[in-house]
Amino acid sequence: MFVKHLFCCKICILIGKTSDTLGRDMAITQAILPAAGLGTRFLPWTKVVPKEMLPIGNQPIIAKIVDECMDAGILDICFVISKGKECIPEYFYEHPELEAQLEKRGKLEQLEHLKKYAEADFHVVYQDEQHGDGHAILQAADWVNSESIAILFGDDLFTGGASGLQQLIDAHEKLPQEERGAIAALEVIDPKYSNRYGIVDPECDHDSIAGLVAVKGLVEKPDTKDSPSNLGIVGRYIIPKSTIDLLPTIGASHGGEIRLIDALIEQLGTVPVHGLQCDGTRLDTGTPAGYAHAVQLLGAIES
Repeated sequence: MFVKHLFCCKICILIGKTSDTLGRDMAITQAILPAAGLGTRFLPWTKVVPKEMLPIGNQPIIAKIVDECMDAGILDICFVISKGKECIPEYFYEHPELEAQLEKRGKLEQLEHLKKYAEADFHVVYQDEQHGDGHAILQAADWVNSESIAILFGDDLFTGGASGLQQLIDAHEKLPQEERGAIAALEVIDPKYSNRYGIVDPECDHDSIAGLVAVKGLVEKPDTKDSPSNLGIVGRYIIPKSTIDLLPTIGASHGGEIRLIDALIEQLGTVPVHGLQCDGTRLDTGTPAGYAHAVQLLGAIES
């Protein structure tokens, strides 16, 4: 089901909201998937095929991100795209004629794969100009109606055990209410590559949640000598709505970009910020070499 901002609208009516439903309002139910980038590293492919639609096995990359959301119980999903990338949301449209043919031919496995996306509500907003990840998220600000929102960037996939998003949600739910704020997925990185990542300055390990650290500082893509740690942020966040509300006040920096990390830096001391070292293996599909490795590894696992 789609709500296409800027070119159509839909009124949703909630019926029979019980006290049980109200009790779940603090759960993570919405996710923003920024996917407006030009994919220049993958030219000339990306002249006609968005990078997010490149296949891994029999699925495009973006479907694996959506599956990660749905498997974690998030069914309200917003794509941030640029013009010409409409095939990303179209992949998740219902196809009645195709579904009827699959059922007629007894191809039930393929039919089940197509129909599972009918459970979700998909939304589309446009980022007409590329001004950073915070600017991308800001395009979905009017759509957000939850206190906490998941952010999933499409370059990173996780394999082995629980997904990166599920691990963040589990940690978020274990935190007492007063400690809930923002959580970023972390990975121990080679210090010589610190200028490719947002880096956290950890204050201390959490008393009861393994892998979780309180964050006292963040730096975007520092030189190795200036890096406060070897813990890099890798493609998954849970952020409070207040972070999105703050983005319009964040000035452009780092090449004229509005960055999510700058909003989190602004909130340090007033909103709890944590980082979680996620278990499993992270795969970076953002470069041709990384994508080829992901195809090889995930293809072998899925086969």
